[in-house]
This record gives sequence, C-alpha cells and structure tokens, in this order.
Amino acid sequence: MDNADFSTSPRFAVVAAMQEEVSHILEHMQSPQCERIAGRNFWTATFQGHAIVIVLSGIGKVAAAITATTLIERFKVNEILFTGVAGSISASVAVGDLVVGTHLIQHDMDASPLFPRYVVPGFDGASFTADPEMSSRLTRASLKVLMQLEQEISSEIVYRFKLQSTKVHEGLILSGDQFVSNDIVRCELGKAHPSALVVEMEGAAVAQVCKDYGVAFAVMRTVSDAAGEQAAKDFAEFLNCVASPYSALIVEAYLSNTA
Repeated sequence: MDNADFSTSPRFAVVAAMQEEVSHILEHMQSPQCERIAGRNFWTATFQGHAIVIVLSGIGKVAAAITATTLIERFKVNEILFTGVAGSISASVAVGDLVVGTHLIQHDMDASPLFPRYVVPGFDGASFTADPEMSSRLTRASLKVLMQLEQEISSEIVYRFKLQSTKVHEGLILSGDQFVSNDIVRCELGKAHPSALVVEMEGAAVAQVCKDYGVAFAVMRTVSDAAGEQAAKDFAEFLNCVASPYSALIVEAYLSNTA
C-alpha cells in the first residue's frame, strides 16, 4: 500500500490527548511500529504514501509541549496536526461541529503587570497563528468527512447528539489547564475572547513549541459539549462514538489531499 522511506521522508505527526481519539487512526495503519519515549507511545507507519508518527500527548499544556518537542527533536517531523475534542463557548458552534483553529491563545496565561494578560513572555501578541496551508487543507478534509457522516455514525448517535446539521468553522481556539464544565467560567471566557469558538487544554501549547522550532502546525477539534454543567456527562460517549471516527476520517482525507 505504501512505499514511503522513513529514513528520508518528511514526517507528518498526528497528536491527540486521549487514546480514544487515535484508536480509529491506528486501526487504519499498516503494521505500525511502537517506540516508548518519555512515558509515551510513538507509533510510526506509512499511510497514503506519507511517513507519519502518531502519539498520545496526554492531557494539558505541559504534556502537549513535551510531546511536540519530542516529535520535533527525535522524529524530525515537519508538520504537526493536533486532533481531538473541545467545548463550545460560542453560540454559533454546536455539538458535533468541527473547528479548525486559525489562531490559538493560552487563556490562563497571565504575567501581568510585567506583560499584557494572555501574552506569553518572549512573543509578540497573545495568539499563535496556525499554518494557513495546513489549515486550509484541514478545512477541506473536514468538509469531506461531514459528507460521510451517515455512513460512519449510527442514526441513534446522530439523533442523540443532534448531528443532523453539523458544520465546519474556522477561527480562534482557547487552551488552558482547565476542563471547562461550568456555565459561569464559559461565559467569562466568551466575554474575554468574543471571537473564540471553543476551549480545550493543549493546542496553544503545541503552537508555542512549533513557533519556537519553525515547524508547521494545525489544530482540528470536534465539539463534544457546550463547556457547561452537562459537559462531563456528554464527554465520554461522544469521544468514543463520534470524535474517534471523525479524527481517523479527517486524517485520511487530509493526507489524500496532500499526496
């Protein structure tokens, strides 16, 4: 199926925070090889003619930063795609929608009064910009996947999570070391960042590492909940039934578009 030379090919990395988010992707790989580094399993394989590395980052910004650094230093990747779930903080973004991050901000960064709030010391401005070309391809791949929705997800799950009119959005993603499951916190984040679409726990940390190394990155999130009191209840079922197959299909479509 694949003839990529892993010793010389540019490498593409797929990163997720939880096992369920990459389980379907691994099922599509031909004989992936596993190497354990820094407490993480890094699976290498070829797919669609591309040399790829798949890894679980673990949850939170520090875990994500360690993973991204290892991918760059040890595996010499030149593109990193972070995929997973997020909570909506925008009225325009519904459960089941896909969000491609054009910019990312660490919403819990506050070095004031030495630096403006949200600005990471040493960087200009609060946001990190995702690679435009990667993000554009990712949006196209996401739109393609939505057209396959009925083939991959049962009608019961579609009805349960009201997935009949899912959409793809592009915009600001917030990251922080906090699982947002409180309506008050959700509203506060929305007021502080009116253009933000979703909140998660890793993306902006990966963005900061990639910025330092000059490595292209993109982030795609499937909206699992509305970041309110219902978030924890919806999360596990959505992760297994919707986000996991979404991730696999989107990565496959993304790599097909870049072959």
